[in-house]
Amino acid sequence: MRLGINLGYWGLGMDADNIAVAQEADRLGYAVCWAAEAYGSDAATVLAFVAARTERIDVGSAIFQIPARTPAMTAMTAATLDALSGGRFRLGLGVSGPQVSEGWYGVRFDKPLGRTREYVEIIRKAMSRERLTHQGANWTLPLPGGPGKPLKLTVHPVREHIPLYIAAIGPKNLEQTGEIADGWLGIFFSPEHAELSLAPLRAGRAKAGLTLDGFDLCPTVSIAVGEDVAAAADSLRDHAALYIGGMGSKEKNFYNQLACRMGYEEAAAEIQQRYLAGDKQGAAAAVPHDLIDAFALLGTKERIADRLRAYADAGVTTLTLAPTGWTLDERVAALRTAVDAMELAGLA
Repeated sequence: MRLGINLGYWGLGMDADNIAVAQEADRLGYAVCWAAEAYGSDAATVLAFVAARTERIDVGSAIFQIPARTPAMTAMTAATLDALSGGRFRLGLGVSGPQVSEGWYGVRFDKPLGRTREYVEIIRKAMSRERLTHQGANWTLPLPGGPGKPLKLTVHPVREHIPLYIAAIGPKNLEQTGEIADGWLGIFFSPEHAELSLAPLRAGRAKAGLTLDGFDLCPTVSIAVGEDVAAAADSLRDHAALYIGGMGSKEKNFYNQLACRMGYEEAAAEIQQRYLAGDKQGAAAAVPHDLIDAFALLGTKERIADRLRAYADAGVTTLTLAPTGWTLDERVAALRTAVDAMELAGLA
């Protein structure tokens, strides 16, 4: 199992620190540095900047939003970033959610599975430098009846195959991810509930005549270091409440549905009800400690080492860390603690 780092969103007041965190992760031997996008900073620009300031660590999109770009544009961006980074780019994709897709990009959030499958097909074809043609429900290339003609990517990617990941939560999306991707970007992954994700991923791999061998299981987990486990968990309450309570509508919140599948239906309902009513503090207080402890690394180096073993035993191949703490020193200390804990766990 390798370690990664997720810088999250750019523009939250820690931008200079983000580069220092990425550079420290590079120095410590972390495998990959991911950047996110929603409706603020874009991930491609951030990753180009990070790649220019690091030497060995891979850079990856977690995620590029599918409604934000045409698939051909995403292929161009992937090829460019891979060239600029010297072959260090990983392409992570996701459909985002209905509020962002329709409210920010003006793209209907309908049939996300079919849209994702087509998107990946077009990207793979473009990256192979075939002349680009496609007939599907969402894209037709070239457009009929006009001057368009089949074109091929003019640049030569550094690598023949850029690793492609998909962020997935629901069972159907997980199954398709196993079938068409090289890796999975997970969130709120708990070793004790691993089969909620691994079973559909495994089924998708079987559809493609493959197994999970060589498939990168790459969840992002928060890490909060300290002697007081309860206090460490409390530092993640607002984050958990935002996702379980406020990411999406009452009818369609993928993170809330995941908490329900993990057995926290009553708590998930209360968190969402309080959050959508404007009681964010109450929503945070309603997040069970056990739920936070299930999907985060909390406490001392020794306790974190035990959890790292559990993640490795569950089959995780790249564990991406999101360190808590508002200061650079706190975040760097978390990265170093994780490396020490890997050694203590016998995983280094």
